[in-house]
Amino acid sequence: MEIKELQERVDAWIKQYGVRYFSELTNMACLTEEVGELAPGHGPHLRRPVVQGGQKANLADEMADVLWVLVCLANQTGVDLTEAIEANFAKKTSRDKERHLH
Repeated sequence: MEIKELQERVDAWIKQYGVRYFSELTNMACLTEEVGELAPGHGPHLRRPVVQGGQKANLADEMADVLWVLVCLANQTGVDLTEAIEANFAKKTSRDKERHLH
């Protein structure tokens, strides 16, 4: 799925099932909560090279929750995430292209 399609699908889902977006402040709190839920699931993954099936599924679900809320915030604020990530790649490439060469 392309990022633009993801933004469109989340928007359609919100309008059909969620009625409206939460406020931006509420969604920022939701994003913080979702990232917090991701952290415990990711810790075991970092300590062990192989993630057990259930842990991997849970990790994927938590990552999807983070992405969902981030997409909601982007939609609310008129941010095109495709453009944003392209600009971010350019910034990182320019700034960090030699950072790890030493």
